[in-house]
Amino acid sequence: MDYLEYYNLKEHPFSNVVDNRFYYNSAQHSEALSKLKFAIDSKRGLAVVIGDIGTGKTTLARRLLEELDEEHYEATLLVVIHASVSSDWLLKKFAIQLGVENIKNNKIDIIGQIYQRLIEINESGKKAVILIDEVQMLRSREIMEEFRGLLNMEMPDGKMANFVFFGLPELDQVLALDEPLKQRVAVRIKLTSFNEEGTKDYIRHRLHVAGSENGLFTEEALQRIHLYSKGVPRLINTICDNALLEGYLLKKEQVTEDIIDTVAVDLGLKPESSY
Repeated sequence: MDYLEYYNLKEHPFSNVVDNRFYYNSAQHSEALSKLKFAIDSKRGLAVVIGDIGTGKTTLARRLLEELDEEHYEATLLVVIHASVSSDWLLKKFAIQLGVENIKNNKIDIIGQIYQRLIEINESGKKAVILIDEVQMLRSREIMEEFRGLLNMEMPDGKMANFVFFGLPELDQVLALDEPLKQRVAVRIKLTSFNEEGTKDYIRHRLHVAGSENGLFTEEALQRIHLYSKGVPRLINTICDNALLEGYLLKKEQVTEDIIDTVAVDLGLKPESSY
């Protein structure tokens, strides 16, 4: 037996693996999605989502991708996993994801192929959308200039390609490497952590999706989780997952505030303030 069986859960409710089934449509995430869809549908070109570690940028990116149906959008998501990315590699990646065939090796030729593919996409009635996560890692003036060049491709009704950048606060500094590109940001969204009520609702939502019919956390425990996590979703998940395991090992029917305190010590977390 593990804590899933003990607490009658269908699956782990607090995994940090992005799973759209557990997506929590908070007020700020709902507003962010509306603004991003507006930027895409009106072909504004460049939208930016900035947030601290663990605030849900990747979750939002995957949710947006899921909502861009294939009938109306040619959409793709690229996650930057290392900083040593060249502009040539990036352009080839864009070409592949946009469906360009027989990609050339010369950068000028690749840009031409991308341009022709964007024309095809737009003439088919679709909108081309490229979501890029962890953009703060692309610390290259050359790459920022390439983005600007792609954004210069226009049709009478707007930009041919729509980019949505997701990244940490350092993304502002990366955009500043090319001031004309920074000035092209049409929509800028800042994600913040949850307030106490948001934290509680987030936890209850994930428990409900996982099959919980009863409150597994006491009200005091929920307050402590917010205190230690400061409302950051990733930390909330980590605390709750460990707390359920601890509660199971102690054979507790509910997770109480003392369990949260124990878990926080184990995780090396300190409260923002104390009672």
